[in-house]
This record gives sequence, structure tokens and C-alpha cells, in this order.
Amino acid sequence: MDEALLRTLTPTVIGVLVRRGADFAAAEDAVQDALVEAVRTWPEQPPRDPKGWLVTVAWRKFLDAARADSSRRHREVRVEFEPVPGPGETVDDTLQLYFLCAHPSLTPASAVALTLRAVGGLTTRQIAQAYLVPERTMAQRISRAKRTVSGVRFNQPGDVATVLRVLYLVFNEGYSGDVDLAAEAIRLTRQLAARIDHEEVAGLLALMLLHHARRAARTGPDGRLVPLAEQDRTRWDTRLIAEGVDVLQAALARDRLGEYQAQAAVAALHADARTAEETDWVQIVEWYDELLRLTGSPVARLNRAVAVGEADGPRAGLAALAELDPALPRYPAVAAYLHERDGDLLTSARLYAEAARSAPNLAERDHLTRQAARLNARLRD
Repeated sequence: MDEALLRTLTPTVIGVLVRRGADFAAAEDAVQDALVEAVRTWPEQPPRDPKGWLVTVAWRKFLDAARADSSRRHREVRVEFEPVPGPGETVDDTLQLYFLCAHPSLTPASAVALTLRAVGGLTTRQIAQAYLVPERTMAQRISRAKRTVSGVRFNQPGDVATVLRVLYLVFNEGYSGDVDLAAEAIRLTRQLAARIDHEEVAGLLALMLLHHARRAARTGPDGRLVPLAEQDRTRWDTRLIAEGVDVLQAALARDRLGEYQAQAAVAALHADARTAEETDWVQIVEWYDELLRLTGSPVARLNRAVAVGEADGPRAGLAALAELDPALPRYPAVAAYLHERDGDLLTSARLYAEAARSAPNLAERDHLTRQAARLNARLRD
């Protein structure tokens, strides 16, 4: 069973049903039923035309559901023929599905879930496992999202920036359950890049590739987080780095800078350094300046303070940090790092402990707690 093929075909088949008159929610349900049938029958009887098979079975599932639903008995359903794949079925609706699933009326969590289901072809159970929530909870979330977008015309123009934000949210979830969301986000972004010529789509793809290239080195054998400066760079994936840099350079050459290109440029500079000491922090500060010009992001300001601390010394970094809101996520952790570099171990230990208490996950909390314990041990010696 080629699961990758099924995932690739899912949005196309949904699009075919929508163009035939099914609303989005009904089309998506019918395609999911057809996918279940494919998983059951294809291993023994693989079809010669997988897409045509899915279209036919999904359309029949939709018609069966429409007939069985008493509230739709008076709805006009085109049942007089069973269309077969042909010239009229070659339209690729995947891009429109991206826009629909990232509709502004949806919450970010709902947009992510619907994208993974309709465009990614994942099951509700897989998505629930990835987000560590009960399957019933995820099913309700997806159902609400489908109801929200069912009245949206399929040919309405979409917002690329919203789609990219949704894909980046998927990527940042990383991995849990049996679905690697980081890899899935890269697959979907590659798919989007093949369908739309947009420099920020390329920028996001480059950013994902460059971050993903360091994945193997981010944790030690015991599962502990390994900071960037301490990572074994021989474990970085040089193939992904080379691809990410090539994609980024092509995007930057178009001279229409966006936030994902700027973030990818920072990641590329980290990837280019053979050792932590060789990192070009001056250029990184310049790219953060570009990113701030584009977005004004508080998170970018926080990261810039770290870069300034590396480029111009910890005092300069602390001065940059003093201009920011201490309530920002990870502010205490950044302050702790800069104070340690400045030699103030007592303040640093206190801030690491404070940062650990508000850490967003167990791995980060463990890392920050160990940093505080390390400094307290030095202070006792």
C-alpha cells in the first residue's frame, strides 16, 4: 500500500467532488471513506488508475450519503451519470484546498487540523495522536472547521500568507505519535511550491529544510536538549542544508524579501559555520534587523538580543534585552544566558530557575533546570 500516493491524491479527489457539486464537508467525508476502502482492497487488487478509482468510489460514497440524509432529499444531486476521469478531471484543485483550509474564519488550531486532514490526507486518529489529544476531540475540531468553510466558494482567491502561517505551525509541532509533523509540513510545502511561484513559499521551504537538517543533533542519546552551540555538527544533514541554501538563494535573487526568507537567511548562516565560534553573528544581527523591519516581531527582537550579545558582547546584548517586555516567552532564559556570559552567575542561576518554571515543554524545562543546577554548583564550590 503506497500511503504517500494516497496522501498526494487526497486533495485532488476532494477538488473533483467539489467541482461536481458536493460541498466541502461532504466531499471530504466521502474521500476519507474512499481512502478507508482503498486501504482495505488495494493490497490484493491494486487499481490501474488510482486517481480514477478514488474519484469513482468517493463520488459513489457521496451519492450514498446524500440519498440517506433525509435533510437533503430535496437537494438536486446529479445522479444521472458516473463520470470517469478524463480531460475534465485533470484540473488541480490542491492550491484552492490550501487556501480553503487556511481560511481566516478558522482558528489556527482548526486550520492546522483541517489542512492535515484534507490536504495532507492524514486520518483523524493520526492527527489526534500527533497533537496528543483524544480522537473524539480532534474529530469535533475538524467537524467544526469543515462546517465553517462549507459555505465558502471554492474559487475565491486565498491568502498565501495565511497558508504559510498554517504550514509553519504544523512544522513547529515537530514529532509525536506515529506522524512526523515536521516531515509532513515539508512535504506539503514542497507540494505548494510546485503549484505556486512565490518567493515566500520558497523562503518557508528553505527555512524548514535548514532547521530540519539539524534535527538529529538537537537531542542527546538520553533525550536531553542539546543547545545549538554544543551540537555535533557532523550529524547535520548536509544534503538538506545544500538544498535549503539553493532554494533560499533563488528566492532572494527575486529581490522581494519576506519574513520567511529573512528567517531562512539566519538559519543558513548558522548552517554555514563549521563550528559555533565561526558563526557570522554580525550578519545574523543584520538579518534580524531586516526581519524586524518586515514584522516588528517581539520574538525576533528577543533573538536579536542574543545575536547582539554574541556579536558585540554580553553587555550589548543585555542593553538590547532591556528594551523588551520581560513578560515575553523565553525572556528569562535569554537574560540568564547573557548574564552568565557577563560573569554574573548568581543572577543567571536565578533566571534559569525562573525560566524553567514557565518552560513550554518538559524537555526545555529539564534543560533549564539543569542549567540552574550547574551554576548553583559552581557558586557553592
